[in-house]
Amino acid sequence: MIREVNTALIQDAVEAICSRIAFDYSPDIRTAITDGREAETEFRSKEAMKMLEENAEIASRERIPICQDTGLVTVWVHAGVDVHFNGDVRAAVNEGVRQAYSRCHLRASVVKDPLYERVNTKDNTPAVVYFDLNPGDRVKIELTAKGFGSENMSRIGMCKPAEGEEGVIRFVLETIKLAGPNACPPMIVGVGLGGTFDYSAYLAKRALLARVDERNADPRYAKLEETLIRKANELKIGPMGLHGETTVLGIRVLAAPTHIAGMPCAVNICCHACRHGGAEL
Repeated sequence: MIREVNTALIQDAVEAICSRIAFDYSPDIRTAITDGREAETEFRSKEAMKMLEENAEIASRERIPICQDTGLVTVWVHAGVDVHFNGDVRAAVNEGVRQAYSRCHLRASVVKDPLYERVNTKDNTPAVVYFDLNPGDRVKIELTAKGFGSENMSRIGMCKPAEGEEGVIRFVLETIKLAGPNACPPMIVGVGLGGTFDYSAYLAKRALLARVDERNADPRYAKLEETLIRKANELKIGPMGLHGETTVLGIRVLAAPTHIAGMPCAVNICCHACRHGGAEL
């Protein structure tokens, strides 16, 4: 049985998510920031965490964006094979972004060409859109709006299999250290392991969609995440780079099968806000 889905529902869902995440931290991040403030021992770093809490309250109450960089939107459309869309899904996604950024007076940050014609498109489109197919007749939308202060600090490394876990830990920590205060710490970090050069980066971005306190279902990778969090916080970069206890709020690792000769490792750095949301249709 084929289920007809009006692409207007896609547009409405994208518009609603963009309009919400620009102003409201997710509850798990709010909790992590509060926990981080309580863990700080120095005045400056504790005050920095208090400012993040105050910023969150003002943004939500006054409907003022969490950050002036309201991000480049990435959308995943997970569609059941028994779904038939009555129109252009990509166009619906972009119209949802356009309407949200216009109605909510969010900053338009997209340029039409990366090198030669860096002219602002004026409506924050086009978004980056991914599609995948799943069994069933449901549609799931996942969305993130990521600023480039943190995106610019992300890296990918083609690690050697012989480097093992220590090589991965070294590369992730090196990336966090290089990001320093530029990524508006405390950071949330997505790590993608395996696949190919491009797929590891895809995994790293998707890792940022998880709850900040969520661990990998595989206990080996869960242990790796805990090790990375501990070692990252031992760097003492601290809130806003003020040398405190909380350099990261969370690190999530996603892994995929890869070639016998390689171990791609991508690290997608995100600021403390990590704006993302979803909907099911």
